[in-house]
Amino acid sequence: MEMDDIPLFPLGTVLYPDGILNLRIFETRYSDLVRECTGNGKPFGVCAVLNQDRQNETQSISEAAAIGTLARIVDFDVQSDGLLGIQAIGEQRFRALRTRIAANGLIRADLELLSVPDKQPIPAEFGLLNSILGRLIEQAGDQLPQSMRAPIDDADWLACRLAELLPLSLQERQGLLELDSPDERLAELLQILPRFQKE
Repeated sequence: MEMDDIPLFPLGTVLYPDGILNLRIFETRYSDLVRECTGNGKPFGVCAVLNQDRQNETQSISEAAAIGTLARIVDFDVQSDGLLGIQAIGEQRFRALRTRIAANGLIRADLELLSVPDKQPIPAEFGLLNSILGRLIEQAGDQLPQSMRAPIDDADWLACRLAELLPLSLQERQGLLELDSPDERLAELLQILPRFQKE
């Protein structure tokens, strides 16, 4: 399935399905994005800018990853410094097919929506990862939104939450997002895990 003419928000982070994204809006083009998306109830796309040293207005379109996640605004407020704050929830992954820069500076794209994995119980061989996520959630405590503090017996949910909470590089997070199978994500995380156990 394709979606046409969706505004993109290039960021120095990776958003996963069901992940929570808090943003402060201070550029006019992104105020336009918020106005558009709250006005018509449509999502915007979040793409990671992988080369942070070169992030600027003219290069963000070419440096942004082709695979990202749709985000839907669920809350907004005016913060103490007068800036607009929004909270968005990650939805479905996508691949950007065609991109362009609109007159207001927003990057817009035609997207191919990527498959949503069926919910499946966490395989026994990844039980260690489930235990680690439980410990990470416990350590984070109230810093995590309520929706992330109630573990779900679903392989993809586990993989996405671990990818958010473990201290991974931006490139590693993006690589995990690009994998189609929850089992592949969990297997990759299991391979990465010894690096943190030695620290």
